[in-house]
Amino acid sequence: MEEQVELMSVDNIYNRVYVIRGQQVMLDCDLAVIYGYEVKALSQQVKRNIARFPEDFRFQLTTEEIPDDRLKSQFVTLNEKGNKRGLHIKKLPYAFTEQGIYMLATVLRGELAEQQSIFIMRAFLQWFIR
Repeated sequence: MEEQVELMSVDNIYNRVYVIRGQQVMLDCDLAVIYGYEVKALSQQVKRNIARFPEDFRFQLTTEEIPDDRLKSQFVTLNEKGNKRGLHIKKLPYAFTEQGIYMLATVLRGELAEQQSIFIMRAFLQWFIR
């Protein structure tokens, strides 16, 4: 499942951290890119290990909670594909807290997941310090 991708810098990851419901989180679509997975494959791994992801580790966003920049990119993607069934996000994204991201790293095996997890934890620390 894991594709070959380059490691992202801490700064690049830092820009993908949002504050939602008063918590620092990352969205499943961003995590999939970072780990070199498709969102669907990442979601399957989570579902296979759902007991590791309680509500305080991972939660589904409401339409109002989706960050503006993510919503716009979804619309562009849907328009480019020529989707005639509407301009709505097909599935609301999931947000992973720092603990959820750590747990995700234990589910997504491989050297890339280990290395990217280190950068993600550093990005969260950097976010906290700023």
